[in-house]
Formats: sequence, structure tokens, C-alpha cells
Amino acid sequence: MKKILTIALMSVATTAAAHDPIDWNGSEIQVLLSREDTGGDMGIFTTRFPAPGGPPRHVHEDAGEALYVMEGSAEFLAGDETFVLGAGEIAFVPKGVDHTFRVLEDGGGKLMVIVAPGGFEGFFDATKHLKLPDEIETLNAISAEYGQIFTGPPLEGE
Repeated sequence: MKKILTIALMSVATTAAAHDPIDWNGSEIQVLLSREDTGGDMGIFTTRFPAPGGPPRHVHEDAGEALYVMEGSAEFLAGDETFVLGAGEIAFVPKGVDHTFRVLEDGGGKLMVIVAPGGFEGFFDATKHLKLPDEIETLNAISAEYGQIFTGPPLEGE
């Protein structure tokens, strides 16, 4: 059993290193494991946002999402609940729940995101070439192909 686990971990480490960082609309996305790497079970990526940064409100119709704060702190909205998490804390958003977050630190922040089942992590590579907000309709169409529907604006600072 130990030998099998070691081989599996070596395979995962090699695969994770094979994904190039993606510059996406001012954020850096690093896919660690894709749907293809995990047989569809999950996707894992990190996202580094400048402050005050965060995505528009959205819903993942087909995947739950865990968000682990690696650096800084972030305000989260999930359904009608808002809360703040700091480095080392994690939140889970079930599929179908409207959500977003915004980084609070002046220096930005970094989150690790796990989606299950995998697939959504491919959205960033598929849309990195778009010029926003000019191509928002194209973004929305591609987003829907990845099970994500935008539902509103990003969280605003006070």
C-alpha cells in the first residue's frame, strides 16, 4: 500500500508542476490538479488576487467549492451569509449556492480552491484571451459551458 501511495503522490506532484500559471484579468491562477489529472474527481487551483479583488457573484451549478485562504484575509458571501476568513481558514460552498469573495489586505491575497467534481478549473485557460468588459457576453457563454453562471457584481468595500 505504501508503495502505491508513493507512486500516486509522485504522479500528482509531476502533473501539478506541468501546469503553467495563467494571467487572468489581473489575477494569477495556478492549476495544481485538473479534471484530467484526477479522473474527473476534482480540480485544484490557487488564485492570487490584488486588493481589493475578487470575482463577480456566481453559482457553480455542477460543483461544490472549498476555498482555503493561504495568504491575507477575505470577506465571503455565500447565499445570504457574509463572513471573514484569514490565512489558514477554509469555507465550503455547496453547488447551486450564490457566492463570491473579496481580498481585504492591501497587498492582495492568495486562496486555494478545490472544486468537486473537477472541470471548472479549465475556465481560466479557456477565457484568458478575452478583453473584459468588452467581451462579457462571450465570457458568460464560456462560463456556462463550465457550469458557472454570473449572478451579480463583486463585493464592494465599505
